[in-house]
Amino acid sequence: MNRGPCVWVLSAIVMLASVSSGHAADDQSAEATVRALVRANAEKDMETMSRLIAHDADITSYTIGGRKYVGWVDLERDMEEEFRSAEIIEIPIRELKVWTRGDLAWYAMEVDYIRTVSTGSQPQRALLPLRETGVLERRDGQWVLLSWHESFRTAGGAVALHEPPSVTLASSNNHLAQVDLSGEWEILEVEDDKRYRATLDKSGNGPYTQHGGRFTTSRFSDRLWQGTWQQPGNDREGGFEILLSEDGKEAKGVWWYTRVGTHKNIPPREHGGTYHWKRITPVPTAP
Repeated sequence: MNRGPCVWVLSAIVMLASVSSGHAADDQSAEATVRALVRANAEKDMETMSRLIAHDADITSYTIGGRKYVGWVDLERDMEEEFRSAEIIEIPIRELKVWTRGDLAWYAMEVDYIRTVSTGSQPQRALLPLRETGVLERRDGQWVLLSWHESFRTAGGAVALHEPPSVTLASSNNHLAQVDLSGEWEILEVEDDKRYRATLDKSGNGPYTQHGGRFTTSRFSDRLWQGTWQQPGNDREGGFEILLSEDGKEAKGVWWYTRVGTHKNIPPREHGGTYHWKRITPVPTAP
């Protein structure tokens, strides 16, 4: 029986509410856990989800369709089922607010849960517009998710999408061909002559060696590569847009800030610089 996606949704493009200065550092730590759960869900990273969700046997949570979870075991089983059935999971966050008091934190969030499944020759893509609230607790210095409740933001529930998944490229015969962005990349911030390396998967997601950073690709079409970056080490995040060369060996474009510390909702593209990416590893060959 398909129980539908279970989302903690908690990647990428976020609108954050202001928090009191007395709790700013705590809010950032709790927020980082929420973000990490979102990323783990999208990347089907069960190990991270298990580490950041409490396993208490009596904790109760609710998801869409009236589904109730008590403890961890049933939740883990349904998440594994969702990871097997969905070929691609995308989870852009539309809005997130986090509050902290002592070792407890709570959040309110809106997210688009987009799942792609393969049926026949054409992928089928559906959007689940969700809202979610949840509670976290800090245990031994680490925030973990205790309980959550999610529901549809709209009365219509899931919506069928007819555009292709994000990381695709239209070929000359109008069929969709998957683009493999995996490998090691050298990143140059041109203005500051700052260099570091990124290790990406085929969808263009992965860490880079600058303040514990991570790239998340949100769209790739006709060699135009778009996404977001996060740097927990210096508490900054933003976006990027680069153009991949025809041979797939390099990319050039721009990057910008959307948040620096407690300065949030910085208008995109107003503050940033230019990128030059070069592949260090060979360009993957199509199977």
